[in-house]
Amino acid sequence: MATGPTHAMSGLTAWAAVTALAADSAIGNLSVKGWLVGAVLAAGAALLPDLDHPESTVSSTFGPVSAAGSKLINAVSHGVYRVTRTKKDSNRDGGHRGLTHTLVFAAVAAVVTTAIVQTSQKWALPVLMFFFCGLAVRGIMHKWCPRNDALWITGTALVLTFACLKWTDQTSADAAACGVAVGIGCIAHYLGDAITEQGCPILWPVPIAWKTWYPVAPPKIMRMRTGGKVEMALVGPVLTLLAIWMSVIALHRAGALPILDGIPLAPWA
Repeated sequence: MATGPTHAMSGLTAWAAVTALAADSAIGNLSVKGWLVGAVLAAGAALLPDLDHPESTVSSTFGPVSAAGSKLINAVSHGVYRVTRTKKDSNRDGGHRGLTHTLVFAAVAAVVTTAIVQTSQKWALPVLMFFFCGLAVRGIMHKWCPRNDALWITGTALVLTFACLKWTDQTSADAAACGVAVGIGCIAHYLGDAITEQGCPILWPVPIAWKTWYPVAPPKIMRMRTGGKVEMALVGPVLTLLAIWMSVIALHRAGALPILDGIPLAPWA
């Protein structure tokens, strides 16, 4: 897997890019409040797939609660793998890079998020933002806190959620936009894993080369080592710059940065 900061930044970058480029669609014309909620959800969702690995940093986000959930997800993922694998797929143990690393999961996560927010934005949106804030904080600040220091992560997530919702004045964020943000975050995670040495079974259960869990990846020469020099010195900084650029474009379009009026921010803007 790519490191936590890279995953979280990839989720924000993907959300910012989609909203900046989709000028003539609903997702490209969100309010500042709606965009901020989506940014939080996308950044956190970019860590969500790794909950299938009990030893991952993100599985310790909320202490014993997230650790227990991670073990359950891992077991379900492993069960699905065993049932659906072909003879060409490896006979592996564990469920990491399994079900939660597929487009099927991203679609389900997006639909479930939309349904939850539609049910009650008053309680559902704060709960979702707290959960995804926690994942994003754990991913970005993975060296700030020891793995077992879940109280700091939980407290920070609570403060960020409160501040965000207070600033947005309990915005009635569009439920579909929330679902899209979570789906975008998951897909950003898959793309990040796909360019590592192991690849990612994004297209499950579509059989490729007689494998239902085919690890989609570019040629080996184009793959990077997790936490290696390419990721830390190139991929991470580039994602950060792209996230800032695309966010500025999207927020300016939403009316948040009038000071930039008249300045050409992008060729298509």
